[in-house]
Amino acid sequence: MLRGGSVLRRQGLRAEGKGWRTIARETGHSKNTVKKYLRDGHPVGRRPRRKRPTKLAPFIPYMEQWMQDGLFNCAAIPQRLKARGYTGGVTPIKDFGRPHRPPRVVTAKRRDETPPGEQAPIDWGSCEAGDAAGHAHQWPAFVMVLGYSRAMSVEFTRRCDIDSFLRCFLHALEYFGGVPPLVLTDHMKTVVLGRHEDGSPQWHPLFADCVLAVGLTPKLCRVRVPQTKGKVERSIQFVKNHCWPGRHFTRLEDLHRQARAWCAEQDERIHGTTGERPVDRRAVASLRPLPPPDRLQKFLRKERKVSLDGFVSGDGGRYGVPWPSRGRLVWVRQIGDTVEIWSDQECLARHRRAEPWHGQVPLPDQ
Repeated sequence: MLRGGSVLRRQGLRAEGKGWRTIARETGHSKNTVKKYLRDGHPVGRRPRRKRPTKLAPFIPYMEQWMQDGLFNCAAIPQRLKARGYTGGVTPIKDFGRPHRPPRVVTAKRRDETPPGEQAPIDWGSCEAGDAAGHAHQWPAFVMVLGYSRAMSVEFTRRCDIDSFLRCFLHALEYFGGVPPLVLTDHMKTVVLGRHEDGSPQWHPLFADCVLAVGLTPKLCRVRVPQTKGKVERSIQFVKNHCWPGRHFTRLEDLHRQARAWCAEQDERIHGTTGERPVDRRAVASLRPLPPPDRLQKFLRKERKVSLDGFVSGDGGRYGVPWPSRGRLVWVRQIGDTVEIWSDQECLARHRRAEPWHGQVPLPDQ
């Protein structure tokens, strides 16, 4: 029997006025076959096959009874059927149970609203961009949201280590102009290292010192429940879909300035959930004042050892220092697009941040 496509082709050739000899020659089929299909209009396609009884057929009454009792688990049903002599696979069981399974019920969730100035969730996002050579780079984005006003602070970095986290965390507090009583975060390694025997969080030492210095309380959200900090989760998607696409920048500091300007623009818009401008709701939320700058300096710098060739590592680059400082412990601090190297109260060197990554910036004549 010919397939439907072959029959339709012959009918098309016949409609063009071609005879059965020409059609037989062009299609490669015998003239008797062509004449038969053109003469009596043989039905197109194959005859339907009779369905063979499956191995599951004798056990369908059991399945129907179990499904009436509310059992639809396709891992438990095969075990029960095998105990009754079933020797087939799991696929027929799933195919039979699929139309009988009740529709999934979506659980309603109550929106978590917080009083003014009470809570600020934080998290990392990741945006991808390519360089001139066609290589893709991931740019981590630190996002903090004031829960009541929905005001955002966004800062892009090169990495998600503890030094970058603390720097972005303090910059966000400076941007908001105060400290919320509670900060909500997930179980990132820069925040929590594990659990104590009593179940309490084992905070990262540097993070614990930082939150004590600024005077706020950290709180962990539930594991694998991102809705616990849904405000920052939605804000990260908002950054990826509205801030990042089409963004062009020359250096990381240029990107930082653009991100700050974008956050200021978003504070002036009418928020879709609250129906108010975040800048107006920020005025209602009273935050605690920031501690003096000297209490926060140790969290904005990191200790490094000067190599024997007179360089010190910091933020993905190597920066030159005077030769007498080789082998000494120094402090490396990043201020905007500038990297400073300090020893005690003396600034040993000041460099522009290395570009590209892992670059080397020597001193003049070094």
